Order: sequence, then structure tokens, then C-alpha cells
Amino acid sequence: MTEPTPTPPAARRGFIGPFSRRQLLGIVGVVIVAAVGLTLATRPIAAGPGGATPLPAATPFLVGPVTEGLRPGQQAPELAVTRGDGTKVQLTDLAGKPVRLEDLKGKLVWLNFWATWCPPCQSETPVLRDMDEAYRDQGLAIVGIAVQETTPSDVRDYADRYQLGYDIAFDASADIFNLYKVYALPTQFFVGPDGRILDVINGPLTDDAARARIDAWLPKGDDPSGGAPSPSPAASPS
Repeated sequence: MTEPTPTPPAARRGFIGPFSRRQLLGIVGVVIVAAVGLTLATRPIAAGPGGATPLPAATPFLVGPVTEGLRPGQQAPELAVTRGDGTKVQLTDLAGKPVRLEDLKGKLVWLNFWATWCPPCQSETPVLRDMDEAYRDQGLAIVGIAVQETTPSDVRDYADRYQLGYDIAFDASADIFNLYKVYALPTQFFVGPDGRILDVINGPLTDDAARARIDAWLPKGDDPSGGAPSPSPAASPS
């Protein structure tokens, strides 16, 4: 007697195509988590408790924990420190010449903490170069303070490649970086002709945002203080 051939079970149909409901929900969950993570990773950091001006469309490169920093209205520290062991460290430019705020009194000083390997710093380089060329003879002094670099030659090569004419200092020991409580690159300090901090910005400046600040704060006539500081100009989106 011949046994009946067993009927194969019907093919199991997925919720959509070959995927079950559970598999689809898992895939959707992974996509949502990835999207949220990407949003948080690319979202500009908020200003720290130090009173820095936030730039909504500019994302600085974090190099340390957000901390309370220097505030507008405070006297800008001189670019030198005395360590605990009594060693004195003076910031110098790429040629070894001391860089002192005292020597820049009467000018609008733009301190720019940056690094050659930092993407937002790189994107800001043309702005610094253009502002230096446009305002150098009108009382603006830009000092780029290179930090977290291996050698001064790396910074010099970068400056030569992009034809940067403003002063560039090399903070090899990070003493000035720590003195100014910097935690993001680039970080900008605008210092008035009287030596007081006018604004602190975490992140790169656009051409328009930089020009608005410079036009507002350049020394006016014979007034050594440059006039009363006006509120920080609104930052333009990058």
C-alpha cells in the first residue's frame, strides 16, 4: 500500500515581503536611534556658563569639558603665566618673539584659539585672513594662538600655505589655553583697546559676524578706550 505524500506546509508570509512585524519594528528602531545620535553629534554646543555668545549655525570642536570661562567685562589676562614651580612662560610667535597684550593696548585685539587639524578652524581661516587684510591698518590686531600642535613648523607650513599675514603664536605647553579656560576650537576673545574682554565666542565666525563686531568695536578717533562697548552684535549663521 502506497503511503500518501505529505503536503508541505504553506510558505509563511511576512508582514511586508520576507520581513516579519518584529523584524520591521527592530529595523525602524535602529534607524530612529541612529538619527537621534547623528542629530546630537552634529548639534552646536550651547554656550558655557562663562557668558560666551552662542552661534546657532556654527559647531566648534570640543577639546575638553564645558567649563565656566572668562566673561565679557573682565580684564583679559596677559599672555604669560607663572607656574607653581616659579617657572615663567611667555607666549611667543612662530619666530620666538614675545606676544603681549600690553604691546597691543589701544587696538581692538582678536585672540583666536585654533589648530591646523581642526575642521571648523580650517573653515574660518579665510575669514581671519580677509579681516586682517581689511582692518589691520584701522586698529585691528589678530593673534592666532595655535594649540595642541606637534611642532611650530606644522603651524608655519599652514600659515605659509594660506598666506596668513596676522600674528600666530604657538602655545606648546597649553599654559595660555588653560589660563583662558578654553574648551572648544576655535574660541574667540575680542579685547577692547582698554584691555577688557568685549565678547567670547565658541565656534567659527562668518565673514558677516566678524565684520559686524569689528566695525562696532574698532577704536574711534582719539578715544583710547574706543568708546563705550556696545552689546555684542548678533551673530550671523554660518
